[in-house]
Amino acid sequence: MPVEKLDKRFGVTAIEEGFITSEQLFEAMKIQIAEDLKPIGHRLLGEILLDEGHITAGQINEVLEAMEKVIK
Repeated sequence: MPVEKLDKRFGVTAIEEGFITSEQLFEAMKIQIAEDLKPIGHRLLGEILLDEGHITAGQINEVLEAMEKVIK
């Protein structure tokens, strides 16, 4: 899959779809970075947003489907 077609990231797409706010994305990114600095492993933003109660599993699937349409 060509990298140039992956210009839209999960968080930006989730905001555009109206599922999360930019503040929620920023908080999830802060959590992700803090966890990356610890030896507990990397979590995806969608997983963090789900755990924080900001997005549902169905909405995550919708975001991924929207991202896939951009790639095709």
